[in-house]
Amino acid sequence: MILNGYEIAEKRREQLKEKIEELKNLRIIPKLAVIQVGSNDASNIYIRNKKNTCEKVGIEFELYSYEETITFEELKEEISKLNKDKKIHGILVQSPLPKHLNESEVFNVIQKEKDVDGFTTENIGALWNNKTGLISCTPKGIITLLKEYQIKIEGKHVVILGRSNIVGKPLALLFLNENASVTILHSKSKDIKTLTAQADILVSAVGKPNLVTKDMVKKGAIVIDVGINRIDGHIKGDVDFESVSEIASYITPVPKGVGPMTIESILENVIEAIELQRQKKKDLLK
Repeated sequence: MILNGYEIAEKRREQLKEKIEELKNLRIIPKLAVIQVGSNDASNIYIRNKKNTCEKVGIEFELYSYEETITFEELKEEISKLNKDKKIHGILVQSPLPKHLNESEVFNVIQKEKDVDGFTTENIGALWNNKTGLISCTPKGIITLLKEYQIKIEGKHVVILGRSNIVGKPLALLFLNENASVTILHSKSKDIKTLTAQADILVSAVGKPNLVTKDMVKKGAIVIDVGINRIDGHIKGDVDFESVSEIASYITPVPKGVGPMTIESILENVIEAIELQRQKKKDLLK
């Protein structure tokens, strides 16, 4: 069965519109600020997609563009202004950043209650401790997709290819919080095929086309393809879809699999950010 992220995202978007209308009745207009440093063709596409999706559900969108030569201190000052702006509820820094800027340092300037990407150390720490916080969008989208299809996670052996701070590591924590057993594989791992063939749920987030082949997958496994690889004008995933789909019980396509769920998670995080900010304000008034 195909895990259709596009259809699930559309369904959840309709539900999100109702929450947004409720907020607007309280005179709260959700707003997302996206920061872009320099110009990157792929980033331009992602930003345009985010803008269009925000507008569809009623979230205001504003792009803040800066020259590639901006210093960390200058960028820090600009982000600090957005942190203080009560009309802005979510802040997202579009990757990649120029090499002279440390992404982790930049992310950590963002107020944790506005960090809709879930990249700040405080939000990662909250996830590590299974506490309330804003969760990284792609991992969150994957868990949401599985739950929408009523796929049981508890007790399953999950194998994740890739250990990035954006997908692999936070996703492992989310699966652990759902009582799965998790194995993370990376470039230094040995006997990869043996380990992937043991997975009840196999996730590939490496960025190598056709990395996962049929002989690496257990019959009946659930296969999640996070890879986005541009080849001859087409987008392909990490998984050899044609062969692997013959033995997998569920599989995500590329596109229309994990991608739409990532965008949807950004929207949901903006609304969650508003609730966190309202709660923080109440706590300060106590």
